Amino acid sequence: MLPPSPSPNIRKATLADAQAIAELGAHVFTVTQGPHMPTADLQAYLARTFSIPATTSCLRDPLSDTFVAVDSSSSAILGFALMTRELLPEPCVADVPAPVHLQRIYVYPHAQGKCVGKMLMQAIGVEAKKQGFENLWLRVYEGNHRAIRVYEKLGFKMVGTHDFVTKTAGVWTDLVMLKSL
Repeated sequence: MLPPSPSPNIRKATLADAQAIAELGAHVFTVTQGPHMPTADLQAYLARTFSIPATTSCLRDPLSDTFVAVDSSSSAILGFALMTRELLPEPCVADVPAPVHLQRIYVYPHAQGKCVGKMLMQAIGVEAKKQGFENLWLRVYEGNHRAIRVYEKLGFKMVGTHDFVTKTAGVWTDLVMLKSL
């Protein structure tokens, strides 16, 4: 039997993490959403969202906070979470007191089920409260049942839907979920 893995360290991301975050984001999105998307749509989304310049821009954005989970023995990034302070939240959360958007929480498949996501969520919650936010909201593809179950276990409730329009695959429905901090 292998000894248990040491807990990852959670810290704010730096510009030096851009490549690792971009690779992780592209990998996880491809694994979870790629089978449901035409290749052209997938490639366009990955280039727009998970290129190193796009990731660097996000890390520099004063309206965003990104945390990473770093393996304590190898220093590899296992996951990341991105919180954004959007000026116009989803309509179904617009009247909720002090909402903030959990835009992404991605964990490499080999690190899933090991509390990495939970630790990232806790870090985002602490940061959000520190900044005066009272509620955390997110969007998740309605077909991503595993992620929905995880979010429900973390206290999120479905409060609405959002149409995610792709170039060739049409419209996907995302669930909008909310959690009080």
